[in-house]
Amino acid sequence: MLKVSLFDFIKRASGESHQIEEKLADEFYRTIGYLFRDSAYLMQALTHRSLSRSGENPIPSNERLEFLGDAILGMLISQHLYEIYPDYDEGDLTKTKALLVNEVALSMVGKECGLFSLIRLSPEEEKSGGRSRNSIISDAMEAVIGAIYLDGGLNAARDFVHRMIISRTDEIMSLSNQRNYKGELLEYLQGRGQSAPFYEVIAEEGPDHDKTFKVAVHTNGEITGNGSGPSKKEAEQHAAANSLDYLMKKNTESASE
Repeated sequence: MLKVSLFDFIKRASGESHQIEEKLADEFYRTIGYLFRDSAYLMQALTHRSLSRSGENPIPSNERLEFLGDAILGMLISQHLYEIYPDYDEGDLTKTKALLVNEVALSMVGKECGLFSLIRLSPEEEKSGGRSRNSIISDAMEAVIGAIYLDGGLNAARDFVHRMIISRTDEIMSLSNQRNYKGELLEYLQGRGQSAPFYEVIAEEGPDHDKTFKVAVHTNGEITGNGSGPSKKEAEQHAAANSLDYLMKKNTESASE
């Protein structure tokens, strides 16, 4: 019986992992057009937490890269809008930026460019429809931006954002479901001299691969709206929409008395 040393086993496992990374990098290049120097960044960017937490040997998920990518995306979009819209005030710039970097916009881009097909999910998440879930795709988009920044620098990240997002500005701005209820609620309250709303996650239900978040929004010390969704962002949007509807009806009723 052939004995395999621990060193040989680790070497073989490392080699297999590297082959997987290289294959993923090749697929990403054919699909997206960016070739990673260090494919480990891409591997992590495309690994959803459902796969990261499955099995006996957890692997890093894309959540840290998502955090980094979100900041880089926001900066690049802000710079772009600042330069091409010299007549926009802060409010106009903020609204336009929100439309370009939100979950709906990023998931649309991720589907159109084929990124969604490369995300690494657990079998359970795959079966539950995770590959088409907006929150998962948009998070992966942000993580990829963070990975490209670490791999190729700011110019590489800027090129990716221009090709994938800024070039689709007109298409993104025309989306029918792009309404930003959180922004509208904030403006409504500020216009009446009231403080900003506070969003509270009141429940998380279901397994990691099929979780539902429930959020309550507090305005002026009371809960004025509730919402639920597969991500905190979506649940907050629904809560803001309900709150806005409630407050506007309440205001109309008070004015008619």
